[in-house]
Amino acid sequence: MLRVLLFLCLIAALALGAAWIGEQPGHFLMTWQGYQVETSAPVAITLLGVSAAILALALWLLVTILNLPKTFARWRETRLKNKGYAALSRGIVAAGAGDTHVANKAALDAQKYLPKDPLVLVLEAQAAQLAGDRSRAQDAFRLMGERPEMRLLGLRGLYAEALRNDDSEAAYHFAHEAHKVHPLPWSAKAVLDEHIRAQDWEGAFGILGKQINAQLVDKATGERQCAILETAMAQEKELSAPDEALRLGRQALKHAPDLVPAIVLVAHLWGRKNDVRRAAKLIEREWPNIQHPDIALAYLDLRPGDSNMDRLRRAQRLARLAPGSAESRLSVAGAAIAARQFALARETMRELLAKEKTPTVRMCQLMAELEETESGFSGSVREWLAKASRAPRDETWVADGFVSPKWLPASPVTGQLDAFRWQRPVERLVVTLDNAEAVEETALLLSEEEKHGADTSKKAAVQEILPPAEASTQPKTIEVEPLASSIPAANKI
Repeated sequence: MLRVLLFLCLIAALALGAAWIGEQPGHFLMTWQGYQVETSAPVAITLLGVSAAILALALWLLVTILNLPKTFARWRETRLKNKGYAALSRGIVAAGAGDTHVANKAALDAQKYLPKDPLVLVLEAQAAQLAGDRSRAQDAFRLMGERPEMRLLGLRGLYAEALRNDDSEAAYHFAHEAHKVHPLPWSAKAVLDEHIRAQDWEGAFGILGKQINAQLVDKATGERQCAILETAMAQEKELSAPDEALRLGRQALKHAPDLVPAIVLVAHLWGRKNDVRRAAKLIEREWPNIQHPDIALAYLDLRPGDSNMDRLRRAQRLARLAPGSAESRLSVAGAAIAARQFALARETMRELLAKEKTPTVRMCQLMAELEETESGFSGSVREWLAKASRAPRDETWVADGFVSPKWLPASPVTGQLDAFRWQRPVERLVVTLDNAEAVEETALLLSEEEKHGADTSKKAAVQEILPPAEASTQPKTIEVEPLASSIPAANKI
């Protein structure tokens, strides 16, 4: 409707203009080379307008003819670009769908029609990776690395290919180059992991600081990882530079007040500086929230020359700070045995065993030590040692299925920082093929016994289902271990 109105307005304007020209008075007279041309003013104006239009049309045709080669070249270039972008679209979709044949053909077409377009290299690399042609993929990534606008993408591709080839040195090189161009999360993490793998804690700490400044890690994670690295550096310098180690340890506690190895280290260093009061104050402040055997041992050993009774009094101090803690009772019992306060040790262990449904290995071993120290090697000692061999394992440092007797800054399996957790390791389940059915039947009978309260004679009858260990031959054994411990370290990394 709007177009019709505009057309009618244009017609009306032309009509009004023609009427105005026709109403103009006057004559037009031109003399040229003996000829004289005379006409009215409206006719002269009309002829001039037509002549101008013809001249403009002639000039347009001339310019068009002169620009025809350029116009044809632009048309051809546009046509090739359209074909190239169509090939790129087909190739990217095919690569995402896993169609190797179509992706490779589209990559060739895109290279033919768009030889200078950077997206062609991306499709070429994707198609090569899909086809398993790593050499071709690396060539594509190298070409990307030569272009400033694609350098980071090329370096990341080369980094990924180096990891696939298990070439950690080359992978670190490409990540380091990318990190110098522009710190990105993947390059920063790769460089940090390499320093951690080499146990270069100072280098890792410097990289982590750059990550925090660039806001590549959140504040809480950054502070926790800073505390881990500061503790690792402090442990390295504990003997060679104790003052620097103490500074690093205290800094670690500012970032992570609940970090057990930092608490233990700072307490040890204060004790070595004969500042027992500050060491004791640190542990007493943290003990109500964190009951850990390493912290308890550090508290008992604050003064190396103390008597066993002094150590016992210190253990009782911990027990008053956290009275319901199993670790407090274990510390008191151990110190009481050393001080030959057997009644106190026995009463403490009795309360602990009454609270704990299943005693752990450490509890059983402590009871065996109590029996042996008080009465000498006896049947009770053997009984508790036998229980210890079957008891659940105590909490320890575990990371990725790897069990360590001491804390480590990073997992030796995956290299992940702050991977160790204080927890009970996964128990092994050992079932022999010869008695698998008997074990299952025994478990069912024992469960029924617990429900109906069977007598001890039935227990003995149930136990007879299992063949005696002495009579059994060497049966085949199935060991079910934690999944992480059975995976090679190289595959995990």
